[in-house]
Amino acid sequence: MNILVSIHSPFVMWNIPAGHVDGLRRQFPQHTFRHATNDDQALTLIHDAEVAFSAQVTCEQLEVARLLRWIHSPAAGIGSMLFPEMVERPIVMTNSRGVSAQTIAEHVLAVTLALFRRLPLAFRRQREHEWAQDEISAAPGNRALAGSRILIVGLGAIGSTVAKVMSALGAQVTAIRRTSASERNPFVGEIATPVRLRALLPSTDVVVVCAPQTRETRGLIGPDELQAMSPHCIIVNVSRGPLIDEDALVATLRAGRIGGAALDVFAHEPLPPDSPLWDMPNVLVTPHTSGFRADHWDAATTLFVDNLRRFEEGRPLLNVVDKLAGY
Repeated sequence: MNILVSIHSPFVMWNIPAGHVDGLRRQFPQHTFRHATNDDQALTLIHDAEVAFSAQVTCEQLEVARLLRWIHSPAAGIGSMLFPEMVERPIVMTNSRGVSAQTIAEHVLAVTLALFRRLPLAFRRQREHEWAQDEISAAPGNRALAGSRILIVGLGAIGSTVAKVMSALGAQVTAIRRTSASERNPFVGEIATPVRLRALLPSTDVVVVCAPQTRETRGLIGPDELQAMSPHCIIVNVSRGPLIDEDALVATLRAGRIGGAALDVFAHEPLPPDSPLWDMPNVLVTPHTSGFRADHWDAATTLFVDNLRRFEEGRPLLNVVDKLAGY
């Protein structure tokens, strides 16, 4: 069986190491693994591939991949691959949801505490050698996570892990989920459907965006939702940039109508140098790193290996994507 491994990026951290591809060859000597390190190579190598371990299969690549039966993504988000031709083809898609849930949850906790404890202000004053005790303690001052109201938008693997971490520190967690609100989660006090999103925002201290990017979630947090938030609310986005109307967010932050934002993802990445988000005192910018950990490629490859054995044996695959739903 011919298997294409095509996981590459301009950024080193998101390129699968060659050693992990060699490891796949050792574990499955009966298969041929072809490693593409750019889109042009992938276009050449995918023509007779039956399996693609890939973060992105383009429309042009799909057109020549007439033997392709299964794509496994090393990421949880696969929205960019769900163009009409992909949805129409009987190609099974699986993703890596859950692999990064813990590290992303810890990132959410870290940036929330940083904004609650006014650490960006403390860091700025440290650089200036200024003792800012009165400034940092001024209203609203340091805030506690215990007793705070957290609204998690999207209760998949990441959202559920965020709920577990936040509830362990005494936060009151509510979640928005597309499917039945009757489902139970031991770390969530209430699960609501998206129609209640706006009604829940005024009483929320922290909004954590964890939902997948689909047609329905694009622009989910827009001007009306931002307007509904309380002046002390902070928003954390670890999903995809297009879920938040970035222009509306900038305007809202500039006007001081919400307390701040911690953003790991953006409408355009890398974030353009002239984006006002870089210099806003109430914004934490991280360069789409919340999902990466030291053993990231070990974990991502292990999941693919498990699924490849299942694929060989005709057993059900893990993390099958509903291509119509988008996740």
